[in-house]
Amino acid sequence: MSTWLQSEAERAFGQAARERRRARAICQLRRRGCDCCEQLPVADAVANPRAARHGVRAIPLEQITCTLEPNRAAHFDPRFRPAAAVRERWQRVWLAEARGAVLPPISVVPAESGYAVRDGHHRVSVALARGAVTIDAVVSRG
Repeated sequence: MSTWLQSEAERAFGQAARERRRARAICQLRRRGCDCCEQLPVADAVANPRAARHGVRAIPLEQITCTLEPNRAAHFDPRFRPAAAVRERWQRVWLAEARGAVLPPISVVPAESGYAVRDGHHRVSVALARGAVTIDAVVSRG
């Protein structure tokens, strides 16, 4: 493993985690609740397990707004900034993307305000941190 790439992954995670903490501190200083620093919303609708797949297509990252996995909701905020608990996994995904590895597409379902992530939370977070605009996804009917 390249020492330089490892230090870049650590720097990227540190920056994303600081942005999450900064958003929370600003909300607390303003003494009003805001949804920018809470945990990732969980979609109300449960996806149909027998849903037809539409194949892999690129979707805008800005349209990914929630998750189907309640246990992942605490690991990311609504802007998919990571919590400290996911540091190792987040950095591994960042390193794989930096090396040019082809990552599998994420799995999403349509939600009322965009898409809900079924699988691929870390890949979404890393893609956003790296400045990507779209991400490959398998879209299933909800």
